[in-house]
Amino acid sequence: MYDDDDLDAIRNARVEWEDETLSPYLDAHGERKERFATVSNLEVDRLYTPDDVADIDYLDDLGLPGEEPYTRGVYPTMHRGRLWTMRQFAGFGTPEETNERFHYLTEQGQTGLSTAFDMPSLMGIDSDHRMAEGEVGKEGVAVDTLRDMEIIFDGIDLGEVSTSFTINPSAPVIYAMYVALADIQGVPRDQIRGTLQNDMFKEFIAQKEWVVPPEPSLKLVTDVIEFAAQETLRFHPVSISGYHIREAGSTAVQELAFTLADGFAYVEDALERGLPLESFAPRLSFFFNCHNSFFEEIAKFRSARRIWARQMAEWYGAEDPGCRRLKFHTQTAGQSLTAQQPLNNVTRTTIQALAAVLGGTQSLHTNSYDEAHALPSERAVRVALRTQQIIAEESGVADIIDPLGGSFAVEALTDEVEQQAMAYIEEIRDMGDGSIRDGVLRGIETGYFQREIQESAYEYQERVERDEEVVVGVNKYTIEEDTSPELLRVDERAHDVQHERLATIKAQRDDTEVERALASIREHELAGENVIPAIVEAVKAYATMGEIMGVFEEIHGAYREEIGIA
Repeated sequence: MYDDDDLDAIRNARVEWEDETLSPYLDAHGERKERFATVSNLEVDRLYTPDDVADIDYLDDLGLPGEEPYTRGVYPTMHRGRLWTMRQFAGFGTPEETNERFHYLTEQGQTGLSTAFDMPSLMGIDSDHRMAEGEVGKEGVAVDTLRDMEIIFDGIDLGEVSTSFTINPSAPVIYAMYVALADIQGVPRDQIRGTLQNDMFKEFIAQKEWVVPPEPSLKLVTDVIEFAAQETLRFHPVSISGYHIREAGSTAVQELAFTLADGFAYVEDALERGLPLESFAPRLSFFFNCHNSFFEEIAKFRSARRIWARQMAEWYGAEDPGCRRLKFHTQTAGQSLTAQQPLNNVTRTTIQALAAVLGGTQSLHTNSYDEAHALPSERAVRVALRTQQIIAEESGVADIIDPLGGSFAVEALTDEVEQQAMAYIEEIRDMGDGSIRDGVLRGIETGYFQREIQESAYEYQERVERDEEVVVGVNKYTIEEDTSPELLRVDERAHDVQHERLATIKAQRDDTEVERALASIREHELAGENVIPAIVEAVKAYATMGEIMGVFEEIHGAYREEIGIA
């Protein structure tokens, strides 16, 4: 963007500045520390100039909003035209309590629902299972049968709301329940909107919730993608999630690289099944973390769009712009929240949310200040939502499209993050002999991803313990007083309520119909066919979560991670 004479003049001016202005000042005053780096330990320069972005081709590398390579945003007007969807994670205790929280949040101005599930539901077991003892309703809402979903969404029109489901191993069952609920409400399937996380690669890499081994898990993910492409055209069948990779301790670059690699892997599996790229790729969505290093996070989001656009075209011949347009949800960093001085988390969340907005997110969840202690209280959720609303309505940052575009620092960081992420992606591709899908499966099998994340997490913790990384209220600016907030307490009766409801459902349902439905799932899975239609019929017969997931465990066996992490 600059001619050679201009660049020479800038370089000469910088050398002169360093010699005559900077050096004497450093001799007299120094700097705060010897090395400046991001949370991910990416070193940042003291100063950025046009020389740092001299190789950028504006139209090829940045372009204009809504045009490739989408560095500056996926829509022509971005947040000037429509604000991001504001989601707050909700779901705890019984379906009745979650329904009450949903209604509260929509009354407070939330524009999308986001559902958290308890651990038994996440792991595909019922509330009356011996392993569910003490966990029912604790981490999220308990869902055993379609009846629970009917209660959760009582008074909520599925044709009018967008709903996100944070669930993975048992995601096909929750998705089938939502489809069945739409049928019951009389809402056409092609009108329901929302997002299913359904990202099993991420589970094996980072979060560690699974039922069956990686390959049959991948088959179920692709079953949902295929069914959604035919039946629920406005629904995102998978949210390819870097959030939990980052929460496990990865760097921003690793989060980006591993997430995009997973996305390419799902594309390859769907293509191998014979699905046309344009039938499913535009509905793939992404889910990123946003941590404290403001400019690094913005650079990460901008480079994500650029990598996806370029590689979808180069590797998979994507001609439809929708297949090359990366859209994503962001959640502020849970791992950055501290139990010490929890009100400090309001500031952390605000900084992270602002970075997500400036990075061009399509939807956003802001963590509540008390989440280092427990599920968020109603008051804390309201503050978190108001944080988004103040950014949207008062700050003015949503009024300019990509306002940091052209910043020497941001563009240089975007390039650096992109280059490092692509090096990881190419390494994964090589592990699969040209197939990213096979490379991801191989990486899971050998512990490649786990080792990379473990090393980064260890290095970060060492920097914190050496006070090289400041965590306000933890290793600096500490106080002795008790700052614990008033916490949400999940009613222990949730366990009893779910047991009673489950027993009633089992007593009232047609057991013959349930057995027939479960047999149909088994037949389709053994034949390698799409099982989602059979799961929809099973949930309509009030087969339970555990009964349905038990079929897959019976066929494929339970997965046990056997790799050793060095």
